Amino acid sequence: MNRRIIVGICGASGVRYGVELLRALGEAHVESHLVLSRWATEVMAEETELGPEQARALATAAYDNDDLAAPIASSSFSVDGMAVIPASVKTVAEIASAHSATLIARAADNMLKLRRRLVVGIRETPLSGPCLENLARLARYGAVVMPLSPGFYHRPESLQEIYDFITGKVLDALAIENHRYRRWGEEG
Repeated sequence: MNRRIIVGICGASGVRYGVELLRALGEAHVESHLVLSRWATEVMAEETELGPEQARALATAAYDNDDLAAPIASSSFSVDGMAVIPASVKTVAEIASAHSATLIARAADNMLKLRRRLVVGIRETPLSGPCLENLARLARYGAVVMPLSPGFYHRPESLQEIYDFITGKVLDALAIENHRYRRWGEEG
């Protein structure tokens, strides 16, 4: 079976991180299943030159966030993992409480209950106490909580290098080999 990854893009600032992950998955020949939340499309219009159609075109398959009959809503759908990037505080709360009213939350809940890789890329700052508690719960349940805060030891000279750093870290967490950023100790 080819590798399959679900990508949920929520309405938090930083939607470009999710788009860059889709590009990276395509380059790695990994099948990607995209879910864009309604607010992700709104933020995309504010933050990028991309439209939702362009993001959907990067994925192998795309679904509406309210389509709970989509194949990825079922735990019988064979998938290697999922990244929610960027993850909104609302979606983090839904996943942490197993409130599966959206496709992103439902697919993430499937990852947790089947002990598959789930990367939650939170982009909020600062974080409230309740959000920190929800993120801690997700970590205890087996998710990788990844604040979308890049390192700077590789001395990025462009936004693309920052996107590549985060994308590479997400791919690492999903056990997908990549060379998207200079790792600590590697020559530049």
